[in-house]
Amino acid sequence: MSKEVSKMLMCCVLLEGIITYMNNFFILGVPHYKMLVSLALGIFMAVAYKIDLLKLAHIESEMPYVGLVLTGILFSRGSNYIYDILKTLNII
Repeated sequence: MSKEVSKMLMCCVLLEGIITYMNNFFILGVPHYKMLVSLALGIFMAVAYKIDLLKLAHIESEMPYVGLVLTGILFSRGSNYIYDILKTLNII
């Protein structure tokens, strides 16, 4: 799979995660506390340990911390979610 297709797939998966959170928080109006804690911890861990999966995939932002925060959102979705992304990008 070409690198450009892998980048597009990663961005699509990330966007899906963000839309899921936005739907739960703003549309349904009842964010589950576990989801909020998972989101906060995922972002905290990515920022604290400077883990940026987007940078690893050669998708870099001009704005500092964007990749870290987006990686934290991916982390908050769970290990299966991250494994699927890494597998798609042929990193594993």
